[in-house]
Amino acid sequence: MKLLTVDTVSEAREKLLIAAQQKKKQIEFVELEEAMDRVLASDLVSPEPIPSFRRSTVDGYAVRAADTQGAGESIPVFLEIIERIEIGTPAVRMVQPGQCSYVPTGGMIPEGADAVVMVEYCEAFDTRSMAVYDAVSPGRNLIRIGEDIQEESLFLKKGTRLRPQEIGVLASAGVHTVPVYRPWKIAIISTGDELVPADQKPMPGQVRDINTYVLDAMSRKYGFEVVSKQVLQDQRNLLEKAVDSAMKTCDMVVVSGGSSQGEKDHTADVLDQLADPGVFTHGIALKPGKPTILGYDTLSETILMGLPGHPAAAMIVFELLAVWLYLQLTHQPAPAYTTASVETNVASAPGKETCLLVELVDGDDGYIARPIFGKSGLMTTLSRAWGYTLIGMNKEGLKAGETIQVVLF
Repeated sequence: MKLLTVDTVSEAREKLLIAAQQKKKQIEFVELEEAMDRVLASDLVSPEPIPSFRRSTVDGYAVRAADTQGAGESIPVFLEIIERIEIGTPAVRMVQPGQCSYVPTGGMIPEGADAVVMVEYCEAFDTRSMAVYDAVSPGRNLIRIGEDIQEESLFLKKGTRLRPQEIGVLASAGVHTVPVYRPWKIAIISTGDELVPADQKPMPGQVRDINTYVLDAMSRKYGFEVVSKQVLQDQRNLLEKAVDSAMKTCDMVVVSGGSSQGEKDHTADVLDQLADPGVFTHGIALKPGKPTILGYDTLSETILMGLPGHPAAAMIVFELLAVWLYLQLTHQPAPAYTTASVETNVASAPGKETCLLVELVDGDDGYIARPIFGKSGLMTTLSRAWGYTLIGMNKEGLKAGETIQVVLF
C-alpha cells in the first residue's frame, strides 16, 4: 500500500478526470422512441431548414400585406379569392395584388403572399370575393422557412439530456436514430456487520442499511445503470470477491464503509490490490467525507471509489466526485444552483472544505439560506436540505448576510 497524502476536492477531481480519460468513448445509437432521458453524444446539425416551407399559424387568408393597409372594422378592403389550400397539400397559385387564398393552420403559404389575416376578420362578400377588416404587416401569422431550425445550423448540443421537448425537435429534424452516451454501469457495495435490510427490525447494535438505497437512487437519478447491489459483512475475502467480480462488468465500483483506519476497514487495501495502478487518493480535505478512497484499474477501465460509511457523508462525496465526473465526461451541465444570503454565522473546519447543507426560505430580497446542522449519520438532515454550499478551506466560515452559491439537490 502506497503512502498517500490527503487531497483537496479539486485535486481529487483532477486525478479522477485524468484516470477516467483513459476510458474508451462509450457511444451507442438508439431509436427515437428509446431516447427519452438519454444524453446526446454528439452535436446535431440540420441538413435542411425547418420548416421547409412557409406555414400559417392561424386559419385565415393569405394576402399581400400591402393590400390590407387602411382596412378596419368599418372600412374593409375587398380581395379576390383565387384558391383554397388544403392542409398537407402544396399551394398552386401565386397571389397577385388584390388577391388572397384561404389557408388552414399549418397550411402552406402561397407565393406572392407575405401575411395571413385571421378568418375572424374576414367576411365573404360573394363566392369569389372576401371583405377583410384587419390591416396586417408582412410576416403576420406565418412561420418563415428555417425560422425554427436553419439549414446547416446546430440545433442540439452533445450533453443534452433528452426530454419530451427534445424528442419532438429530433422528430421534426427527421432524426430517428439518436447517438447517445451509453450509461455507466455501476456496482454498489455496502459493508458493515451492523447492517440489516430496510424491511428487517434491527437487533440491539444493528442499524438498517441506508447507503445502498441512497446510492442506488442517486445513480439512477443521474443516469447510471445500476447492475448490482450487495450488502456485505466486514470480511476482507467477501469484499475482494465482490469487487473483483464487479470490475469485470462495471465502469464504476462504489464501496461504502470500511474506508477509515479501523481494524475492519479493508477497502483501501482491497482496491489497491485488485487494481493497477490502484488507489491514488486516500483521504480528502472535506467535512464530511475525509475517509474517501479513489482508484482506477487500467485493464478493466474501472473507476474505484470508497465512500464513508455515514450516509450523509457518502451521499455528499458521491455527489461531489462520482456525479461530477460522470457529468464532465458526458458533457452535461453542472447541477443547477442559486444564490442566497446566509441566515446566521457559520464556522468551518480548519484545513478542510466544509460542505454546508441548507434549506432555502423566501426573504425580502431573494432566498435566505438557513444552515442545517446535524451529525453525518442522520439522514433527516439531508431530507430537509434544498442543497449545499462549499466553504473554502482557507475561510474561517460564513458571516450572517453573506451571499453564497447553493447547489441544488
